[in-house]
Amino acid sequence: MYLKRNSPYYPYYTSALGEAFLCDTLEFLPFLRDASVDLILTSPPFALKRKKEYGNEEEDKYCDWFMSFAPQLYRILKAEGSFVLDLGGAYKPGFPVRSIYQFELLVRLVKETGFYLAQEFYHYNPARLPAPAEWVNVRRVRVKDSVNVVWWLSKTPNPKADNRQVLRPYSDSMQSLLKNGYKAKLRPSGHDISEKFSRDNGGAIPPNLLELANTDSNGRYQQLCREHGIKVHPARFPPQFAEFFIKFLTDEGALVYDIFAGSNTTGFVAEKLARRWLATELSEEYLRGSKFRFIDKDLPVKLAKRATRAVAKENFQMSLFPDKK
Repeated sequence: MYLKRNSPYYPYYTSALGEAFLCDTLEFLPFLRDASVDLILTSPPFALKRKKEYGNEEEDKYCDWFMSFAPQLYRILKAEGSFVLDLGGAYKPGFPVRSIYQFELLVRLVKETGFYLAQEFYHYNPARLPAPAEWVNVRRVRVKDSVNVVWWLSKTPNPKADNRQVLRPYSDSMQSLLKNGYKAKLRPSGHDISEKFSRDNGGAIPPNLLELANTDSNGRYQQLCREHGIKVHPARFPPQFAEFFIKFLTDEGALVYDIFAGSNTTGFVAEKLARRWLATELSEEYLRGSKFRFIDKDLPVKLAKRATRAVAKENFQMSLFPDKK
């Protein structure tokens, strides 16, 4: 159990493997037990120059705001656990120069809280629209910003990780090499390529550049939200993003926690991958809409409609999976 006995919190909804809480995460964190979470995976509101409806902090205050969470996040994470933080970029107001808040925050998380930077990743969304319009579309002095930085942090230099769980299909050229063999030799770069290079390891090791287009604008979650007049969360990351890190950094049964759950993509993916999950979110509308993700798409039509109507109700807080143990 991850909650302390004196916790005053009750879940807004539950599933077979997880619980979602409607609350202020900063107030909720002290009621979690020490070293109870395997993976913290989140994409917080970014430090943008314009306020967004999902509650982003102003750039100048952002690092101080986020650092108020850091000691508690460090405390609840297991020794072998990981903290994955997805952060978007921002321009300085009125100037075509970039903010460095993501790097300032990284330095503080490492220097002040004691996290290690296990590795940096880059989340590339090729479908992102050109922005900001002033510098990219009007004056044409910058190119479009299509990459978020992703900090993979840990409590020790050796967090749990296994890249064999996230291998990619081999390229055509590599498949040909495996089929026809490879003659060991010294490459012009100086790398000594041995015969082991032609061994089939089940797939290619992925790079730290994650190319994931975020183009889903009419999926089941969005459709059901619109049908029932619930606002769709405007800043969802693609399920493949959560899937990569959950597979890479945890085993089945591990506890995955999204501290800014939004539409609870993290919880939904964790459930599909047989991980336990925990979600906290400050907006009831976003959390209410997130329940649609957990309605079994293979239910008979009548039962699915009945479940959808029940889930859409504001006061619906029953378990979506009554067989939860």
